[in-house]
Amino acid sequence: MAACNGEKYLKRQLETILEQLAPGDELIVSDDSSTDHTVEIIKGYGDDRITLLEKANFGNPVFNMENALKKAQGDYVFLADQDDVWLPGRVQKAVEKLQQYDLVVCNAFIVDENEEIIHESYFDWKGSSPGFFKNLRKNSFLGCSLAFNRKILNAALLFPKKISMHDVWIGLLAECTGKVLFLNERLMYYRRHDDNFTASVHKTDDHLSDFSLSYKIRYRLWLLFYVMKRCLRK
Repeated sequence: MAACNGEKYLKRQLETILEQLAPGDELIVSDDSSTDHTVEIIKGYGDDRITLLEKANFGNPVFNMENALKKAQGDYVFLADQDDVWLPGRVQKAVEKLQQYDLVVCNAFIVDENEEIIHESYFDWKGSSPGFFKNLRKNSFLGCSLAFNRKILNAALLFPKKISMHDVWIGLLAECTGKVLFLNERLMYYRRHDDNFTASVHKTDDHLSDFSLSYKIRYRLWLLFYVMKRCLRK
């Protein structure tokens, strides 16, 4: 989990994660210089499964997430935002699919700040489906819904400096190097509100929509270059 000034919804998210973790599991939270009570809330759980990485100063959720991923020790990795809700069975069902696949993208209900459903399916809303060039053109990998094995983690680290979001980077690498499943079952509430970063990123069909056409083309070419270079490394 990448955290930054997330006190408003953090307890709710932490509770729905921790109740699904086994004693030997870990929850790694990288905090990016929060100025609210985020750190105090996390420490207040006193749960030895939680590893808190404090005093980071990235100013960027992508590299804040990378910081957490560098510490991951488990066989399977789940990404989490600080303001969503994991529904019962999120971990179990994804792990079952990870016996056959390298990366699993679960569907989600889109909810507002009060957890009222505003869309029944993230996949339908976003047009999510697998495919390397499909997602290079229009990313439908939602970071907080990703679960993957160490093969994908090892391929993804370290992040290139010019990527704008970690979800498309990890997703395209998985498409290139492994087996990807878009699991239609909705296993989380994806919360969209005025304060969260991912809502602003995903508010349109393309998080690059405010940039020029030339920039969009250059960005995708850079992303393609980085993915191919990393795949050839393997």
